[in-house]
Amino acid sequence: MTLVPAVFTLSSTDPLTPASLEAAARPVDVVVTEETERRVARGRAFVDRCLADGRPVYGATTGFGPLVVFDGRADDEDQCDNALQHLTAGQGPDLPVEVVRAAVLVRFRSLSHGLSGVSPAVFRGLRDMLATSFTPAVPEFGSVGASGDLVPLAHVVQALRGVGHAYFDGVRMPAAEALALAGLTPLALTGRDALSLVNGTSVTTAAAGLAVASARRSHEVALALSALLTDLLGAAPAFLSPHLLSAFGHPETAWAGRRLAHWLEGTVPTGKRSLQEPYSVRCAPQLLGAAGSALDWAERTVRHDLDGVSDNPLFFADEDLTAHGGNFFGQPAAFASDTLSMALTQTGNLAERQLDLLIDPNRNAGLPAMLTPHAGEQHGVQGLQVVATSVVVAMRRACVPASTQSIPTNLHNQDVIPFGTQAAITALRQARQLRVLHGCLGVALRQAAHLRPGGATAPRCAELVGALAEVVEPVDRDRPLDADIRAAADALDRFVGAVTGGAE
Repeated sequence: MTLVPAVFTLSSTDPLTPASLEAAARPVDVVVTEETERRVARGRAFVDRCLADGRPVYGATTGFGPLVVFDGRADDEDQCDNALQHLTAGQGPDLPVEVVRAAVLVRFRSLSHGLSGVSPAVFRGLRDMLATSFTPAVPEFGSVGASGDLVPLAHVVQALRGVGHAYFDGVRMPAAEALALAGLTPLALTGRDALSLVNGTSVTTAAAGLAVASARRSHEVALALSALLTDLLGAAPAFLSPHLLSAFGHPETAWAGRRLAHWLEGTVPTGKRSLQEPYSVRCAPQLLGAAGSALDWAERTVRHDLDGVSDNPLFFADEDLTAHGGNFFGQPAAFASDTLSMALTQTGNLAERQLDLLIDPNRNAGLPAMLTPHAGEQHGVQGLQVVATSVVVAMRRACVPASTQSIPTNLHNQDVIPFGTQAAITALRQARQLRVLHGCLGVALRQAAHLRPGGATAPRCAELVGALAEVVEPVDRDRPLDADIRAAADALDRFVGAVTGGAE
């Protein structure tokens, strides 16, 4: 199968977005402007001049980390090799291909500012890699997110040199073999190239950005499914009163109420429900409004990361300045990712409780238990609920913040640590698990619509049922539902993407 590259124009006025990171899972044709090429070349020339003048430059003329007080190796190519070898120590399963490719795109963007002193040849090498399906094999564990993602990025660079392993067209193999199949030349590093490539939070930002992109879709899915549940129960949408929600004082809640009302326009309540619905219906705008607020903040933080420079030191040619500091410290993304994990988990709690409400004959407006009209002979969505319970508990267990787990390392050079990488990878995992919960709820709602005479009454809710019905058959007889759950999750993503125009 031929993969058609996506196309990005990399310029100072066209920043990366979470959607860009998702697109990078495929080959990406990055068009670099002349302005960007000049910035990178000028930055490298300034670093070369600093080194020629005998100025001390961390990592180029010195050892690394707490060994900065010692001289580095005299030969700059040997010094680059030195930077990578001791960091190639990662452990655990490989990170997903899409995370690694997004990380390379993020690193490329950071280097494009021309403040890291990377060589134009290496900069072009990253662009060339992104245009192919070549992807370094990168172990999950190793980064503490304090001096950037040193260990995982070292594995990235080593693979680009032909060391270690990589994927080509999804197949794992020795990196040198994958480079040859991709038609890529192994990177040759000089000067400060190695440290420029590893000394940033690119893996953290990539995982956080991918989590944000998935969470953005799932947030709209949660609104749509909450509306469909309300409609199928025959509940009155009085809890969406604009006066009521405005009085709450939180604009995000009022917005969520408007979105729910949009989905529910034209609904026909049965008039048989209680004056007050359970919280999983009645408090959906308050919960999803707060989740949306957390998502907005997380996305703003990620976008700042995507447009910033994560490295140390930075080189400012116009000011004749080499600035040593901490612009590789991933605290912003750590806080954002942990907050996103909490919002995703509570949204998962909502979905699981909505599913429980839907299958309970004492609360579901006359629908049969487990949504099967032949209880005992058939079991409807019984197994599906057990899966949802398992997933939501896994999300809760993973919700412990990583951003406050600081423990000194590196001879106390890194004496306070944000653990942003772990936070971001957890947030991405949470986003994927929320999709499973929404897939479970989607299958159950499709079944409820099948069993309820007339199905959904609100036109937009009926359209949502139609989208689910295209991929999920009614459960009239017990069958495996594992594929149905995944198909429903995919259909929900497609449907809300279409009705919202795919906007971020």
